[in-house]
Amino acid sequence: MALSVIRRKEGLVKPAEETPLTTLDLSAIDKLGVLRCNVRTLHVFKHGPQAARVIREALSKALVPYYPLAGRLIEPKPGCLQIQCSAHGVWLVEASSHSTLHSLNYFDNLHSIPYDDLLPESESQCIQPLVQMQVTEFGCGGFVMGLIFCHSICDGLGAAQFLNAIGELARGLDKPSVEPVWQRDFFPSQQIALPPNPIPPMAEYKLEHANIDMPMDQIKGVKREFEQATGRTCSAFEVVAAACWASRTRAIQFRPNTQLKLVFFANCRNLVEPPLPNGFYGNCFFPVSISASCESLTNASMVDVVKLIKEAKGKVGAEFGKYLKGEQLEEPFAPPLTYTTLFVSEWGRLGFNHVDYRWGPPVHVVPIQGSAVIPVAIVGSLPLPNKGIRLMTWCVEDPHRTPFLHHIHIHMACMNV
Repeated sequence: MALSVIRRKEGLVKPAEETPLTTLDLSAIDKLGVLRCNVRTLHVFKHGPQAARVIREALSKALVPYYPLAGRLIEPKPGCLQIQCSAHGVWLVEASSHSTLHSLNYFDNLHSIPYDDLLPESESQCIQPLVQMQVTEFGCGGFVMGLIFCHSICDGLGAAQFLNAIGELARGLDKPSVEPVWQRDFFPSQQIALPPNPIPPMAEYKLEHANIDMPMDQIKGVKREFEQATGRTCSAFEVVAAACWASRTRAIQFRPNTQLKLVFFANCRNLVEPPLPNGFYGNCFFPVSISASCESLTNASMVDVVKLIKEAKGKVGAEFGKYLKGEQLEEPFAPPLTYTTLFVSEWGRLGFNHVDYRWGPPVHVVPIQGSAVIPVAIVGSLPLPNKGIRLMTWCVEDPHRTPFLHHIHIHMACMNV
């Protein structure tokens, strides 16, 4: 995709007012090694005159209540991860392009997006800011925000909450409608130490991207089929996750007795005692892991696979409770990172699609592949104004890509619509 981007201005955006200079502890979930990474996304907006200036001013205001995000991660001793609230700021790059978003189809084709042009270049400091942004204004008046967010301080819900706060301040509100809450002490300080999982050798395969767009009438057809068969309801996420896992299994054709895993993540804010307050923006989720043999999964109906997912979700409260008490025998946050494990993440309800900096919500929110060897599928929304679900995947090698797409379309099309 041909694109010329000029980075015009870059620097740290600091809180608009004086903020506490202190050190804050992170929760035990925040400190997990698997979260010591950055999450990268693109947020595409159809309109936004002078978006960079508006967002810069609102960002500075938002960093007053969200002052920890203007700090830096420190590790005074191994495993003791903290936030040094220094007010150093968030890294913001202002950029422009003569291209129009319409000519680029609003970056609908994830396979050819020039990510490096749209994401901020890392700041030259050794200790990076926790949040980095690039606002690229296009010749059509639209803009793209390229976002890099440190996962150790926020999960997806928390990151979206912060962006929505920036949007509210950009629209003229005096303060965010949701007051941010730190409260990282919900997790007991003492845990039973779990044996470390051995680090597997780095895989040699390369995962290929594939998009699957699912109209809502197809998804509703599967939901009706499930209700008729079981007398219970199911969610769109459960339908899409089931179709993806079953279709991928049939496409790859593992040996019959191979044990396969499906892993997704449940928000656990309401499972803490007492429940975490509205406004908590740290990491509070738990992996739901389901195992099945290749043979059983290949022969299962869509209704059967959805049942497996619902049964696993029903156990989250008990499993998360065991984890909080240190009663887990294995580390649930360390499932095998191999071709036999599929990670599915739901983005449609995080709140990214509702962020409004003054000119309406994004037409498209684009996840960026984090690993070339960890099979991932992200359940998102179709770019506006379309209605439906887009499954964005990096979960199969090239020889399995076409069979995977074939099987998932067959899975959906054969249900009642």
